[in-house]
Amino acid sequence: MPIVFAAIVPHPPLLIPAIGKKNLNRLKATGASYLELEQDLYASQAETIIIISPHGQLMEQAFTMNLSPEFKGNFEEFGDLTTKFKLNGDILLAHRIKEKLETGLPLQLTSESKLDHGSAIPLYLLTRHLPKIKIIPLYYSGLDLPAHFAFGQKLKNKLMPLPERLAIIASGDLSHRLSKNAPAGYSAKGKKFDKKLIDVLLAKNTQGLINFSPELAAQAQECALKSIVILLGVLEGMKYRPCLLSYEAPFGVGYLAMNFRL
Repeated sequence: MPIVFAAIVPHPPLLIPAIGKKNLNRLKATGASYLELEQDLYASQAETIIIISPHGQLMEQAFTMNLSPEFKGNFEEFGDLTTKFKLNGDILLAHRIKEKLETGLPLQLTSESKLDHGSAIPLYLLTRHLPKIKIIPLYYSGLDLPAHFAFGQKLKNKLMPLPERLAIIASGDLSHRLSKNAPAGYSAKGKKFDKKLIDVLLAKNTQGLINFSPELAAQAQECALKSIVILLGVLEGMKYRPCLLSYEAPFGVGYLAMNFRL
């Protein structure tokens, strides 16, 4: 089985020590979840990470895959001028995926070496002891949820015959409207969205995920749902157990960390 690790992770910049500083204490649960996931990823002996991010190049009618041979991560946009890292892209695997998918799915290719923060934050925290691991960033689209689930299914079907050991990570934050001081202001729909999404995931309610209300997601102002739907499409038909590691919202944004035991 080539898929050896799967997880949902948030991407708060405050988890980067040079940015978070004293605020790291307010993200203890999320930080502990990242440490556990880092250990599990290391133990999985994954060779390549496919990371699904909401903050790369997004197309309305096509998914996007980044084929850069090398990636650079930094957090200068958040005021951290010192924390930097590099990872290699898996350009051979990316081309094989492209060849298998492009005739049946709307897939846009790009080659951008600078990682978006939705990819950079999780990868920095998860690969500190895996300097040789390769990555393929993947970005969702403006298409509907059924199209994202179908994309995940077709991606899984193309990956399963491959010999590489692969990790699949969905990056995204839940509602940005959980408190009066939240980035998008407060809405009662934010808490409703987060609870419903977590309940659906723990129940392995695939149909409930595909049929998730676009209106509720829009009201919650989240950036995780489509990443998660692709991940669940990849996991469809596989034996897995969802394990909720943490959920917290100290700054009005929902941070969910979930491991999928395969």
